[in-house]
Amino acid sequence: MVDAAGMAKVASLVKRLDLVPKIETYAVRGEFLCNVNIDSNGVPYLKSAPNITFIGKDYLESRYIADTRDLPMHPAVSFDTRGYSVTEYRLDKDTIALIAPVKASELVRLTGIADQSLFAYNVRGPLGKTAINKAIVGSIKDRSLHKAFPLFHNGITVISSKLIVKKGSISTEDYYVVNGCQSLTTLFDNQGLLTPDLRILAKFIQLDKTSTLAAQITKFSNTQNGVRPRDFMANNPRQIRLQNDFSRHYAGQYCLEIKRGEKLPGGITITNEAAGLYLMAFDLKEPWATHRQYQVFGDKHADIFGRPEVDSDRIVMCQVIMDAIVSACSRMKHKLCAKYVLTRYFIMYTIRLIVENDPIAEDLLVNPKHFVRRVSDREHFLSCMRRIADDIVIDLNMELEPLGVDFDYRDKMRDAQWVRDLAKQIVALRMKLVLRKNVSSIKDSWDEKQ
Repeated sequence: MVDAAGMAKVASLVKRLDLVPKIETYAVRGEFLCNVNIDSNGVPYLKSAPNITFIGKDYLESRYIADTRDLPMHPAVSFDTRGYSVTEYRLDKDTIALIAPVKASELVRLTGIADQSLFAYNVRGPLGKTAINKAIVGSIKDRSLHKAFPLFHNGITVISSKLIVKKGSISTEDYYVVNGCQSLTTLFDNQGLLTPDLRILAKFIQLDKTSTLAAQITKFSNTQNGVRPRDFMANNPRQIRLQNDFSRHYAGQYCLEIKRGEKLPGGITITNEAAGLYLMAFDLKEPWATHRQYQVFGDKHADIFGRPEVDSDRIVMCQVIMDAIVSACSRMKHKLCAKYVLTRYFIMYTIRLIVENDPIAEDLLVNPKHFVRRVSDREHFLSCMRRIADDIVIDLNMELEPLGVDFDYRDKMRDAQWVRDLAKQIVALRMKLVLRKNVSSIKDSWDEKQ
């Protein structure tokens, strides 16, 4: 085909991918991907072509997990600016900014404060009683400060799809607050104390809320309360998709927090920061680096969350393993080391190595949903992991005892080579015990339920 194709692109593609040598060592499977369902002509053809799989509309829709939020459309609202000047700044014909002092009593009537949908594109939800928020409450309670409020408050930023300026009013449609969540929530919670004199300097910007510019405005304007690297990933498509995956498979049981202070459904909350550290220890096998939490949402974000196998099932599996580890650590003799968080990630890493050498490895690492999605399976899996974690703690006690109570456990748990060597010893000892039938393999323990 390459010889006959001449300058056709298919020939250069075959050469670039070096496909010819792969024919001898790889099985070829075709996947026909289409946005419609298969018709009556395709069904009999597939029966004669077993190496081709058809993936159509129904298959895709049944498995698709969105990486965007399903958000309500906030209704149009107007703000009274009579007696005040409105400053206009025009970036281009479609991007306009209006700045004006508006009544706090009008701002708190914005749709979406109570359910937090107004702040969907902000990097954080309400953070509660921070020093900044307490100061705002103090200013609200002191009526003598209401007229001076715009002088010491940074204001809020609203992005909307449409702005209309009339004499004495500003109207906005399809709006979201990208800076000012803490202030607006505090005002909303104390709206009985608001007076007509209390105004907030508001910046209304007309542009696409999903644009790169909108993301930059959100990032650069959020400086009043401390901002962490995690906050700037709150609207990342990978994080939103994972959160939607939790809602789909673990509603009422587990939920993923991707934004500090956000309103979440019921169930056990797993922060995406904790999930990232689990995956760093279990999948990336770098427990010694888990004290550098900033890397989860920095240079390791793609390595941790960007892999196709990372989904809600995998994170719940890691959470169950961590639950077993926390229980086992209470039986460690070196109490300070037991409380050190990197010790937990060391045990998680050791469990990963044990899993890899167990007959259950392929199923557990590829299909964690078989072990954690159903409540009964999850409880049995937790029981299996508790046995492993307890055994590791016994071995860890023996290895640490000769080092004495004064050994630098912090330094050791951050030492990659020391961690690898210690984990290797524990895993090797366990493999011997399994071969001699002194302890059960993970697969044998799991099969006890079957």
